[in-house]
Amino acid sequence: MLNIFSGIFDNSTMTVISTGAFLLCICVSLIIGLILSLSFGYKNRYSRSFLVTLAMLPAVVCVVIMMVNGNVGAGVAVAGAFSLIRFRSAPGTAKEIGAVFIAMGAGLMSGMGYLGYAVLFTLIMCVVMIVLDQTGFGAGKSIEKERVLQITIPEDLNYNDVFDEILDEYADKWELTNVKTTNMGSLFKLTYKIVEKEISKEKQFMDALRTRNGNLEISMAKIDLSKESPSL
Repeated sequence: MLNIFSGIFDNSTMTVISTGAFLLCICVSLIIGLILSLSFGYKNRYSRSFLVTLAMLPAVVCVVIMMVNGNVGAGVAVAGAFSLIRFRSAPGTAKEIGAVFIAMGAGLMSGMGYLGYAVLFTLIMCVVMIVLDQTGFGAGKSIEKERVLQITIPEDLNYNDVFDEILDEYADKWELTNVKTTNMGSLFKLTYKIVEKEISKEKQFMDALRTRNGNLEISMAKIDLSKESPSL
């Protein structure tokens, strides 16, 4: 059992990485990347390119670490090269960044020869990631009641407090987040972020708003959690 978690490069007499050890590390790293990408894709929104990148990243880091092989100068140069990646890619969500760090950590362990620890670390983090996602860890109690409300009103209607009474009646919290003109300036479109008191009364809420905005367009939508917008 102890041999499983020992490093394959622990032999101090080894100065050159053998082909067999190199291929073993690459294969284990690719398996780790595949496990990690499948775990991340479980009930999460993702792009195909991100999953492909996540599957290959441990192997890339593994090769880099094996080639550096204790050379401090080369290690600093590689770290600088990796730091340039953020300027060539769009920023992701916190969950995606966390998955990238997990992949890099597993690749680092593989590159140092600790394949058993790399696999164990990946399995633990994948289980933790799935459990936290399934239990809704970190989600506020009002997350299911959060809505984005858009109301269209005529230009001659003062929007500052016209809906305050209705919003106070049907929403626990509300905030006017955006105002813009539409239809050649003849209409205003108001965007609110709200937390409804009772979802079952949503129709009554909409009907009350319609009596104030002249029966113009009103839309109610759930908060897009993939953008990780802060709660009210």
